[in-house]
Amino acid sequence: MTDEIVLTLPRERRFYDVAHLVVSGLGARLNLTMDNLADLQLALDGLLPRRETGGDVTVVIRIHDELLDGQIGPFDTEAVAELERIGGDGYGIPVVLKAVFDSYRVDVDGGEAWVHFTKTIATLPQKAEA
Repeated sequence: MTDEIVLTLPRERRFYDVAHLVVSGLGARLNLTMDNLADLQLALDGLLPRRETGGDVTVVIRIHDELLDGQIGPFDTEAVAELERIGGDGYGIPVVLKAVFDSYRVDVDGGEAWVHFTKTIATLPQKAEA
């Protein structure tokens, strides 16, 4: 069975904490390792601020057993260059995405870009009940 979470937020920094809260809740529900949860939060930090104005940002996360996949967007075409750029100030978001996800791609359609990603998730062992 596949579970899906769709979160649409105004594209303003003050709402990004809501996305982090949802991902943290998901991590607790799935009993994710701290490394997996930190990876997802790092990806959100890198992707959400790509465009500060204009419309909403949508985060979609699907869980299929031990695989998590989803998408974040839409981003405008100016953000696409930054999503694909390596280097410059810091390491660039592509380096972060390659480290965090098993795979990712940027799809552009009609002047909008979406980042699609997949990640194998590790869960903590369940404690036996007494």
